[in-house]
Amino acid sequence: MRDLVRKRHALLKKLEQYSEFVRGSINSVCATCNRARCLCQKTSSRRVYRLTYKDSRQKTRIVYVPRRQLPRMRKMIANHARVRKLMEQLVETNIEVFKKEARR
Repeated sequence: MRDLVRKRHALLKKLEQYSEFVRGSINSVCATCNRARCLCQKTSSRRVYRLTYKDSRQKTRIVYVPRRQLPRMRKMIANHARVRKLMEQLVETNIEVFKKEARR
């Protein structure tokens, strides 16, 4: 039982490392017409980036991402994957703790 509680505590500590995270994906679109695959893509090399995600009502939202913030946004998306993995491990650990406590 103590091992499981220690494991839970360790997972919670790891979770603190990834306080900055976001769900979604980054898309590159043409700055001229705002489409991902356009004819002016060949003539205009200017690209802009945006984050696409679904809100709590499953409505697609789009947020402009400045080029200088692109590395930070990519890191935040990667952190979301790590947080999801840690949350799954935390759920499994909590279930095991609950099972052990219920046997008492």
